[in-house]
Amino acid sequence: MASPISNSDLQVAISYRQILKIAMPISLAILVPQINFITNNIFLGHYSQHALATASISGVYYLIFAMIGYALNNGLQTLISRRAGENRPEERGKIFGQGVFISFIIATIGIIITWFIAPLILKQVLHSSQTANDAIEFLKIRIWGLPFLYIYQMRNALLVGTNQSRYLVSGTLAETIANVLFDYLFIFGHFGFPEMGLNGAAVASMIAEFTGMFVIFAVIHYKGISQRFFYILIEHHGQMALAVSNVMRNIFGLVGCITWAFASTSAAMVSNIIGQGKKEKVQSLIYRIVKISTGLSLIGAILFNLFPGLLLSIYGQDKEFIAAGIPVIRIVTAAMVLMSFSVVWMNAVTGTGNSRITFLIELITIILYCIYVYVVLEKYNLAITYGWMSEWLYWLSIFSFSYWYIRSGKWKGKVI
Repeated sequence: MASPISNSDLQVAISYRQILKIAMPISLAILVPQINFITNNIFLGHYSQHALATASISGVYYLIFAMIGYALNNGLQTLISRRAGENRPEERGKIFGQGVFISFIIATIGIIITWFIAPLILKQVLHSSQTANDAIEFLKIRIWGLPFLYIYQMRNALLVGTNQSRYLVSGTLAETIANVLFDYLFIFGHFGFPEMGLNGAAVASMIAEFTGMFVIFAVIHYKGISQRFFYILIEHHGQMALAVSNVMRNIFGLVGCITWAFASTSAAMVSNIIGQGKKEKVQSLIYRIVKISTGLSLIGAILFNLFPGLLLSIYGQDKEFIAAGIPVIRIVTAAMVLMSFSVVWMNAVTGTGNSRITFLIELITIILYCIYVYVVLEKYNLAITYGWMSEWLYWLSIFSFSYWYIRSGKWKGKVI
């Protein structure tokens, strides 16, 4: 096993210790927003099933923009990691500034779309006018947290790309504490605050994102470092199916946060290793990350399958809800295991610097995914259990294309 690098060295070593050193703080950074999302839904589940169901539509809409930020984060992280591997630290500030500028533009576009275009679309595609109106009202509040989220993600990219991921923890903990507190105050109207229901979750999340951004900037300054389509179709199956699917997304995200941490680690370390001129070690590095990621995902999947009823009961719903949710848990946990290695390979492609290939892989996979979901849920109106099998198709496709590209060696001539 290679010896660990010194704190002053921006280059990474190929070792399990190095992988875990980078991945574990990232895991916490991704885990806490998932806990925030789950907390929102637990509070909303105890408030009303309608609020819990509506949160799935609004939540997945916001997730689309959040994943755009995650993609920007990955791209920025890859570039910073590459410069770190090349021992060119002077380039970091320039790259970071460009990333923040781009993120502001995209956040502005997201706000405009949400206020003026999304309401027209949601009113057309959702069968329930009440669900559509409530989702629109929620999103018009929630979307204002997007600039805070993007800047927060850009800072995370800088920390991970320069092997400083341990500092992610402070911001994410502050975010989750703020989210729990303001969920409690605004959803139910405690301690003299107005009872806002679903919109209270939107306000709480926005405040939490600002808090996370503020704290991480404060910590960085103190340390001196600064120097999916899917839920719309499920809505057609009724409120129960929508609420169950929302909980499944909670479960998927809870275990997935660890997987995405190792995926982000894969992108950063692959880029860094290439920057060191050690392209022949890339595949062995990926296999090491996959072993850890898949092993942890298997543990989570087993635990969820052993105690599914207990897990579902925390959302405050009835026995019918629990009975409907248990079969879906079986499908979702299998998908989590597939995701645990597929996303590591996909982010390894990102780490090579060939964003065009990453885009093509995602595009082809999303097309296959949407076709499957439409046919299963809309055309044949099958149960949501079959709809969630779309995740199997998605992650197997991601893995197949990504694995083929890395194994082909075509990335070796790429220069960024």
